[in-house]
Parts: sequence; C-alpha cells; structure tokens
Amino acid sequence: MIVLGLILVLLAAAAIYVIAMEPDTTYTVFGYVFQPSHLEMFLTGAVTAGVLLLGISMIASGSRRSAVRRRKLREARAQANDRVAKLEDEKRQLERKLHEDDSPAATTDTVPRQARHTDDHLVAGSPTDERSRHNA
Repeated sequence: MIVLGLILVLLAAAAIYVIAMEPDTTYTVFGYVFQPSHLEMFLTGAVTAGVLLLGISMIASGSRRSAVRRRKLREARAQANDRVAKLEDEKRQLERKLHEDDSPAATTDTVPRQARHTDDHLVAGSPTDERSRHNA
C-alpha cells in the first residue's frame, strides 16, 4: 500500500514538473505533442491533485496499518515475556520451597535416606521371595 502510494505521488510530481517546466502551452510527453485548452488544463490539474492526494492517503493508511501491526506484535511479546517471568518466579519459589523442605530433614535425620525406604519392592516380587528362591 505504501509502495503504490509512493508511485502515485511520484507520477503526480512528474506531471507537475512537466507542466511547470514548459514555457508555453505545448507539452511533449513520450514523443507526443499536446496543446490542451484551458478546460483541459484545469481537468488535468484536478486529476493530478486527486492522484497526489490519493497517493498521500495510501501512504498514511499503510503507515497506520504498519504501526498497528507493530504495536500488536510488541504487546504480544510483552505478554509472552510477562508469562515467562511469572513462570520463572514460580519456579524459583518452588525450588526455594523444595530446598527449605530438604534442608531441615537432612539436618535432623540421622538415618541415611536409603535406609529410610524399607517398603521398596522388586517388580517381579518381594525381596523375601528372591532370597527363598536363591536358597532353595
């Protein structure tokens, strides 16, 4: 949209330049000679002004649309960063809590952790079943 607007503005500027640089009312464009009347000159000027304004409005519209898109993208990134920061804070809190829960247990218990778990079972059976099979 912005590119099309720039092309229209450049076309209107070229038309204005051609009309402003000719000393008389005979204009040569791409090898063609034009000798417009007063009414034709007025209409050509009105069309040129319309093309110029259309080009400017297309540039402005494209710029606004791009700005809105960038703003939405920036907001989405900010929300994602907020979610990540919130999750990181929650992770730190849980790690702290886990560390605090492990610390008192390690200092007050004199029994090693491996010895505390007496209800461990083998997948195939209990440890007593294994001993009885090996002894038999």
